[in-house]
Amino acid sequence: MSTKEAALGAATINEVGTRDRILLAAAKLFRFSGFASTSLREIAREAGITAGSVYNHFSSKEEILDEVLRIGVSNIASAVRERVARLPADASWRAKISAAIREHLRNALHQGDFTSANIRLWAQLPPEVKARQRGMRQEYAEYWREMFRAAQVAGELRSDLNTKVVELFVVGALNWTGEWYDPRRGSFDALCDELVSIIFDGISGAKVTVQS
Repeated sequence: MSTKEAALGAATINEVGTRDRILLAAAKLFRFSGFASTSLREIAREAGITAGSVYNHFSSKEEILDEVLRIGVSNIASAVRERVARLPADASWRAKISAAIREHLRNALHQGDFTSANIRLWAQLPPEVKARQRGMRQEYAEYWREMFRAAQVAGELRSDLNTKVVELFVVGALNWTGEWYDPRRGSFDALCDELVSIIFDGISGAKVTVQS
């Protein structure tokens, strides 16, 4: 992620140039209205420019979508890696994964529209669009799997678990948080603490014997 892209994720339309204004407007509209329901004319109106001016920077709505999606993944992946890298060298894997969870959620819920648009649009995208974006998403998924594998080796994660399934479950659950999260119901930090506890400690209050 470039410094410029990171700044764009937290910028407002009035703070940036025309191309970035188009991207900011598109990310917001794609996030809340979806890709199919958003027109180039609406993007231009949100960006404060004429519809024809969009073509000075992008050839189509699909090209804008590709860039919004790319920035969304790039921003969250880089932010998570940087947050984990700042921990002490001897930090436990629980601490590292906890930091990754917090940073992923912070970006998904509070850091502009790019990452949220990426998460919310993914299931709606046609196969050819997913194919263009899949490489970056897989690289980010592999980063999480490597953390879970390392936690297994360190004895901090059950050895019988498939780390690919763990990654799919954990990151999928984090991404879904945006559909129900309401800051009025509790603090962001409390939410993160609870999710980390559920992931590592489970939800059962006692061991239960299941009879067949």
